[in-house]
Amino acid sequence: MTGIRKVLAAVFVGLALTLSAAAPAAQAAQAAPADKLKLTVAGDGAEGVTIQATHTDGRRLEQVVRLVLTATGPDGQRIGPVQLEPQPEGHGFYSSGPVLSAGKWKVTVKSSAPLQSEATATVQAQAAQSPPAPKPVAVTKPADGGAGTGWWPFAAAGLVLVAAAMGVAMLFGRRRTD
Repeated sequence: MTGIRKVLAAVFVGLALTLSAAAPAAQAAQAAPADKLKLTVAGDGAEGVTIQATHTDGRRLEQVVRLVLTATGPDGQRIGPVQLEPQPEGHGFYSSGPVLSAGKWKVTVKSSAPLQSEATATVQAQAAQSPPAPKPVAVTKPADGGAGTGWWPFAAAGLVLVAAAMGVAMLFGRRRTD
């Protein structure tokens, strides 16, 4: 009877230690959403802006946050506010699409509560480039009469040799002695 009590006591002590160790982690997880975001703003190489949002301690962003973009460009042009949508490239990745014209823009991105943050960057927008047209390739007929005809005669000759060898082996292998 004392052995069972010792085992039960050990189980309860282990359970109590596990719960007490998990309580600070749960409190930290609840406090984590109250921190700020780190917003990395950059141009996309054309007329748009990309934003990478992470927690300030480096953790990746698991939930969707509302990001709003405003921009001031050459000659005092203003864009925004534009609400940004998350992109499928990864957690915390946002893109504006082509909203800027060519020139140097001062872009500001803000996130709303509870993860309030703001980032400003200078982005050089340029007109989107199309890929170069592929060079035409001349199609010519091979001089040997067609593609793939070179190995068929060798394969057929190999099959004939194998069949002949099997026939000879069968003929001499069935010889009877009386």
